Amino acid sequence: MDGLRELLEFLKQQEDARANFLGLLNVLIGRRISRSDGSMVSLGVTWREMAAALKKVRWDKDAVKQLGLDPARLPPRDRFRYWYTAIAQGRIDSPAATAAGDRLAEVLRAAGYVVGPAPRR
Repeated sequence: MDGLRELLEFLKQQEDARANFLGLLNVLIGRRISRSDGSMVSLGVTWREMAAALKKVRWDKDAVKQLGLDPARLPPRDRFRYWYTAIAQGRIDSPAATAAGDRLAEVLRAAGYVVGPAPRR
């Protein structure tokens, strides 16, 4: 989980990642990520782990607007439930999410990460 948190902290600083929340979810939940030296960062995380990680790094809650969701309609007081609900409603397995994930994968590759392919349906 430390590798995931470190990666999220890095992505939080990248404009490309902040502007591509759907791709971020698609990549971190559904793809294998390692560093260029071969050390594993993530084999993919569950929705629950992703929600906890987003809460822990204090990801901007307005990012859900990129998923077509209204932040006011998500659980306001419990940040874990907020992120979990957003992930559940975000259509992270759609063709649009896969395309967004591919764009984010290119950003990660340029930063020295190796990102696996999207899962097939």
